[in-house]
Amino acid sequence: MYFVNMLTLLIPVLIAMAFLTLVERKILGYMQLRKGPNIVGPYGILQPFADAMKLFIKEPLRPLTTSTILFIIAPTLSLLLALSLWIPLPLPHPLVNMNLGILFILATSSLSVYSILWSGWASNSKYSMFGALRAVAQTISYEVTMAIILLSTLLMNGSFSIQSLIYTQEHLWLMIPTWPLAMMWFISTLAETNRAPFDLTEGESELVSGFNVEYAAGPFALFFMAEYMNIILMNALSTIVFLGPSHNPCVPELYSTNFMLKTLILTTLFLWIRASYPRFRYDQLMHLLWKNFLPITLAFCMWHVSIPIFTACVPPYT
Repeated sequence: MYFVNMLTLLIPVLIAMAFLTLVERKILGYMQLRKGPNIVGPYGILQPFADAMKLFIKEPLRPLTTSTILFIIAPTLSLLLALSLWIPLPLPHPLVNMNLGILFILATSSLSVYSILWSGWASNSKYSMFGALRAVAQTISYEVTMAIILLSTLLMNGSFSIQSLIYTQEHLWLMIPTWPLAMMWFISTLAETNRAPFDLTEGESELVSGFNVEYAAGPFALFFMAEYMNIILMNALSTIVFLGPSHNPCVPELYSTNFMLKTLILTTLFLWIRASYPRFRYDQLMHLLWKNFLPITLAFCMWHVSIPIFTACVPPYT
């Protein structure tokens, strides 16, 4: 029974990831006054299946100097972590109801650093290693901001459970009182998922594709799948944390429709930003985090910590 439940969660996620690649290419095409994929199937709708078939039947190349075990483990770990992150999300009911669901997501997403670092190091190529170091520095840096923003919202929520975030926002979205945190969270998710204008980990013009330059065929497809699943997941998490569903999860149809629409809007915004903004320089990327986002998020966090302490110290009115 548990295996069936797991398949009913993972198969729709994989299908959504496949068609997100088509939606991205279509939206970018129309924004740049071209058609995008329109040959394979009606309106190009079968393009994701053609891409998957092409990647997985190609011969996987492996340079002779690679560290074989880590070279194979890195993309597998990347995809496994991307799938594991969906376990505690209520869609409308989680696969495993965790009391510390937010901590599980933070801890599991942090492990993706290892797949990036291992892939760069195991390739035994200086270009891969440079790309991996840049990717790890970027990922670790923006995880700091994301963790502090989540801590601020959890202080208002009063629990580490994702389910309780939904009930907390039954009458008011958390984005309304904390819109600066929501904006910084959204920008941090862009950097965390390596999306433009923060796609410096795979900046082809600077790095020859970054940490995955030595990967091809199936292993490259695993990295690609993990990246697009993380995009959908981060937008789903943004919806849960800041745009709490308008309907109680006890009504699955209404909850699922609202959840899906908000996640889709945020994902489309990701694609719109990619079509609109040029890539940041690396020093600008780090400056944005360490000198702008970090002080502001820390100030908000201390503010949310001090409010309950202050109200507890004030004597009741008599």
